Amino acid sequence: MHQPRSFVDKVFLFIKGLAMGTANKVPGVSGGIVAFVAGFYEEFIYSLQKVNLKAFKLLINGRFKSFYRYVNGPFLSLLIFGMLVSYFSVSKLLDYFLETKELYVWATFFGMIIGSIYFIAKDFEHWNRKTVTWGAIGLIAGISISFLSPARENDNLLFIFLCGIISVSGMTLPGLSGSFILILLGNYVLLLVDSVNALYDTIAEVIKGDFSFTSNRERIGTLKILAVFTLGSATGLVTLSHLLGYVLKHFRHVTTAVIIGFITGSLGVVWPWKRTIFAEDALGKLLYDSNGDPVIRNYQRFLPEPSDTETWWAIGYIVLGVLILIGLEWYGKNREKK
Repeated sequence: MHQPRSFVDKVFLFIKGLAMGTANKVPGVSGGIVAFVAGFYEEFIYSLQKVNLKAFKLLINGRFKSFYRYVNGPFLSLLIFGMLVSYFSVSKLLDYFLETKELYVWATFFGMIIGSIYFIAKDFEHWNRKTVTWGAIGLIAGISISFLSPARENDNLLFIFLCGIISVSGMTLPGLSGSFILILLGNYVLLLVDSVNALYDTIAEVIKGDFSFTSNRERIGTLKILAVFTLGSATGLVTLSHLLGYVLKHFRHVTTAVIIGFITGSLGVVWPWKRTIFAEDALGKLLYDSNGDPVIRNYQRFLPEPSDTETWWAIGYIVLGVLILIGLEWYGKNREKK
């Protein structure tokens, strides 16, 4: 049984959902890190594991209250509601800041990841030859992913379903950014920007009594893509949670070591000081995707000028990111003492 949550706990859980949803949309940042550091990762995985055959039987038989209790509904519903709200509010705000204050956004997330590495590693007292080896494997994997080049956009529905499964990896695997994987697969803009905006516009039109979108083939196509992506995400969330539940139960120390290594390796993805390198053809001309945007080949990381005012502000935001993690851990520890 899970201990009852006070109203304040429920508000914080909703905020954690907002944070997870926002983190999942940012390339290089993992929503799973939020869950891991805030102390509800295992409850999250355990609750998702409860979405199984028994849960569906309860649902089919009309035993909705039993189903809600069985899957830890009070916890999952608040968390998932927070994630959904973030896609239409916090993430929109984040998109704005990524366009206007990109350096400071990346600096804040860089600090948060540094803080998460510290807080995950500081209580891990099981380093030995085996865990160090697996930690190194996680580190190499994280570094390798950060240097991969993005593919071209692909709207094949089977591929979209696969993207959905992969995209939720950031929720269940701390350190693995689902949105960054979508960039590598070439479908980040299609699935996390265009599709979400299409749904947002459709809902706004329906509220006004405007149903003209039904004759808009492009909008219907985009909504179909979003539906398949959502189905893939739900499938991935449940299947990955069962796999992770088994791994956490039987290989807890090894799993933690891999997570620490992987998160450390992924720091390169969110390095604040980087320049975008665009793909060019043999004649040196820019290559563009189907949306008319230049194709990103990779990112060039560089060290900032020490005297640059922006650099000092960015360092301040890195410290802010670390402090946010300190606040999350402080809250998690105080809740455990209750």
